[in-house]
Amino acid sequence: MTKIKASLISEKIVSNTAEAQSLFAINRFGEKAGEKILYSLFEALYLIHDKKMELYDFRGKKLSMPEILGKFERIDKKFHTKYFVFKDLRKKGYVIKTALKFGAEFRVYEKGKKINEEHAKWILFPVSENQTMTWQDFSAKNRVAHSTKKNLLIAVVDDEGDVSYYEVKWSRP
Repeated sequence: MTKIKASLISEKIVSNTAEAQSLFAINRFGEKAGEKILYSLFEALYLIHDKKMELYDFRGKKLSMPEILGKFERIDKKFHTKYFVFKDLRKKGYVIKTALKFGAEFRVYEKGKKINEEHAKWILFPVSENQTMTWQDFSAKNRVAHSTKKNLLIAVVDDEGDVSYYEVKWSRP
């Protein structure tokens, strides 16, 4: 397969190649926006590591891995923590999409579910093991999940990049 040629323009990653369209149709990488496919930072880095994408700046210069990581870290200060979680779940076969409109980092679809036809099961919040969370933070995250009719999934990333997951469900006695 020919690599997807994508461009980083401001904080958006976009491609209109046939390879991008094909990978979207098969594996649901990216989001359709007219004739283009828009990628999250996490999807782009995952595809770059998987040797399925090359990233260029707005002038058409191919970006090196240090340049890519530097730009992504400037865009999102918690990029590494979020990327470890994205990569872990994607390798396990889940489809992960951003969830900013839901007030969360990611939404996670069960294996085999079709995006845009079925709803995500979880709202996901990645956190570093060194990060503190108050009861108010936890309650707010739980409310977001409940209001969107999804389960809360908290992913804790340790210093070695390993991820532990905690699922919170609402139940009635």
